[in-house]
Amino acid sequence: MAGEETEAITAQGLEELKAELHHLETVGRREMAAVILAAREEGDLKENTEYHQAKEAQGLMETKILRLQERLRRAQVVEADTSSKVVVFGSTVTITDVPTGKQQTWTLVGPTEASVADGKLSSESPIARALMGAAPGDTVAVETPKGKRELTVDKLG
Repeated sequence: MAGEETEAITAQGLEELKAELHHLETVGRREMAAVILAAREEGDLKENTEYHQAKEAQGLMETKILRLQERLRRAQVVEADTSSKVVVFGSTVTITDVPTGKQQTWTLVGPTEASVADGKLSSESPIARALMGAAPGDTVAVETPKGKRELTVDKLG
């Protein structure tokens, strides 16, 4: 459909999205049905807290499935240009925070696959936007909630 928004995602992120959706649509739904059935067998549904909690959890899971299906529908895989000499979507970049000397390595990914714990930084974040187009040895300035930071690109890959 013309004008429809797409969501940039890495190939790995797409596979993880498909796997999560498949798990919820199969295993998750079966497990939820078993929980609801067990709660239903407890007796009067009006005062059955376990049943009502299970139905609420089912609703939340179905909402998550719908959101994942929508993400999958909008997903557009953007392959990292591993030959690029500058930071681009999908790049893994090692940077140093100039004032502190703290070094970090990030892979720039789509916003829905970002995970600080896994070293995946949203390409829409202020830091990623500042790094885009920078080459090893470049220092970029970025405005963060804690103030202006200077980051040096140490290496790509």
